[in-house]
Amino acid sequence: MSDSSPLPPVRLHPEAELARDALSTPLLSRAARLARWAGPHTRVDAGGGLVDEQLPAAAEALGLSGDDAAADAGEAWRVAVDAGLVEVVDEEEGTVTAGEDLALLTGGSPQDVLAVWLAALETVLADASVPDLDGLVGEDGEVDLSALDWDPEAEAEFLDGVLGNLYLLTAGEDATGGAPVPLPALAASVIVPSDMGEPTNDVLEQVSDAMMRLDDQFRMLEPVGFVAYQPVDEALLADADEEPAPPVDDTDVSRYGMVRLTPLGVYGMRARLLEAGFAAPAVGDLADKGADALLDGTAEFPPGAAQAETEQWLERRESLAAARELLAAARGSDAGAPLRRLRCQQALSLVGASAEPALREVLDDAELGGLARVWLTEHGAADVPAPSEAMVYWLTIDTVAAQLAAEGNSEELRALVEGLARQHGGFFEAVWRVDHPATADVLEAMGRLHPDKKVAKEARKAAFKARSQQGG
Repeated sequence: MSDSSPLPPVRLHPEAELARDALSTPLLSRAARLARWAGPHTRVDAGGGLVDEQLPAAAEALGLSGDDAAADAGEAWRVAVDAGLVEVVDEEEGTVTAGEDLALLTGGSPQDVLAVWLAALETVLADASVPDLDGLVGEDGEVDLSALDWDPEAEAEFLDGVLGNLYLLTAGEDATGGAPVPLPALAASVIVPSDMGEPTNDVLEQVSDAMMRLDDQFRMLEPVGFVAYQPVDEALLADADEEPAPPVDDTDVSRYGMVRLTPLGVYGMRARLLEAGFAAPAVGDLADKGADALLDGTAEFPPGAAQAETEQWLERRESLAAARELLAAARGSDAGAPLRRLRCQQALSLVGASAEPALREVLDDAELGGLARVWLTEHGAADVPAPSEAMVYWLTIDTVAAQLAAEGNSEELRALVEGLARQHGGFFEAVWRVDHPATADVLEAMGRLHPDKKVAKEARKAAFKARSQQGG
């Protein structure tokens, strides 16, 4: 995923709700409890971690037991230090005190709480990129890194790529409400080349290896509230020497792991993308901007997100003033103007009858008169003047141009093209004369889209005439 890739607009939960979610995550709540548990007798090592002798007491303070209790307590302590909940006072003595950010968890704003959670998330993400060091500790207690095939930058880049794809797959409108993604599909999305037909055995082996890495990493990311994760079925891991092959059908795909970003995870991932320089829109970003920003900004949004953004924009404005601002922003002869007018028409459909004066004011406008008549008619207004034939054809070209920009060569547009050619006798002979910047392009598209070869040829001939008329 490059920094020019279009990212889906996401619908973020309210910050107060996200802050409550953050405070209730197991890892941050443990970190806060340890920060309050720490006292004058607490000691840390040179790296700020709790000394081994104090890990059992920390685990007990957290109510943890079992083989992983000390490790879980150590992780919570690292988060407390990195998130500013604990501060090392004297590195030589290893003494600590409560950090300034600890008070923010109870007395700060939702933004303050989320900032602490984001710091905790970065700690976990860094830990998740570190491989399992068990078996690499020598007799002297040092880790033998020479025996480890590990590239820290490559590992961090791999995880970032996976999380970027997960954001694309589960955060957008087309993800059916954040449905979980099968782990094999997610692993394949960063391993299998997009132009590869049937994956080779070598590529499938890489996918299996990636699945196992991701299984460990998502298990680490779940306690911080970043993902909801159904791990790989332990029965598939019974043979420690063999990695499970990706499933060959969908009947048991859930056994191989399922993952999705939580609402908190969507917030965190978007924050990281913005920090990395990506354009990562969220519904509501345009609510306090002008109509020009709204129409341009929602041009590439899916329909549902565009409507949600527009509704928030309209909520802050009086209907008549909003309609006038939208209509003014919809004018123009540039390549993006038809799609702006389509978005304007969709926005105006959400405005009540009180906007009628604004629509009547543009009835004689060459660019807006057609959509104004459509709006007035749909709202049952009286005395709506009939459009001229020239206005009808101009609006037709403008509408098809907008649909081309929004959807490309979609089935819906193909049906629209067939309907236009069928319903209007002599359509192409009349429409090539329309004084619209997109006339030739629209006619060429109609020639590509229409299934009837004879009609398609008529469209191409009309496009040639239109381009000649325009001096092209």
